[in-house]
Amino acid sequence: MNTIEILQPMPYDLVDNNILIAGNAAAFEGSLSVYVGDGHYEFRTTAQVGSMALKQFQTQIKIPKDIEFKLDKLLLTVADDSALEPGDPNIPKVHVPILFGPRIMPNYYGYWDYEVKRGDTLSSIASSVYDDPSMWEIIYRANIDKINDPNLIYTGQVFKIPRTA
Repeated sequence: MNTIEILQPMPYDLVDNNILIAGNAAAFEGSLSVYVGDGHYEFRTTAQVGSMALKQFQTQIKIPKDIEFKLDKLLLTVADDSALEPGDPNIPKVHVPILFGPRIMPNYYGYWDYEVKRGDTLSSIASSVYDDPSMWEIIYRANIDKINDPNLIYTGQVFKIPRTA
C-alpha cells in the first residue's frame, strides 16, 4: 500500500522555481524525501509530515537559480525512504511529471488559462497574447500533454499561456 498521495502539483502542471507540494502521507518519523530532476540534474530536499498516521501535508521547495535543467519536463518524486535501506524496492514513492516554466519561457512568472476558439492556431494565439506569432512554440511546450500535433488544436481545449513578471 502506498502511503503517499500528491494533490499538488497535478501531472503536467506548469511550475516555477518555487514548487508548492501538498497531499496526504504517513511517513516514518514524519519526514519525506523530495526529488526534482530531468535525468541530467536532480535537486533533493525533505518535507515534514505527521508520523505514523495519514496526515495532510504541504511544503514549498525552492529550486536554486543555478540549477539549469536541460529538459522542460521534470519528474517530481516524493518518497518515504527514511525507514528503509537506500535502493530498497519497497520504498513508498509517488512520481509526478511537471513542466518547468523558467526553462520554457525566460523570466517565467505564472500562466493564464486560454480556451481555444474556432479558427485559432498556436500562431494566432501567440500573436494575440504575446504580440508575436513566432512565440507559438512556448504555448506548445507548456501544453505538451494536450497537444500531439502543433498544427492541430481543437475548439474548447484549455491551454496554459506562460507569462512573465
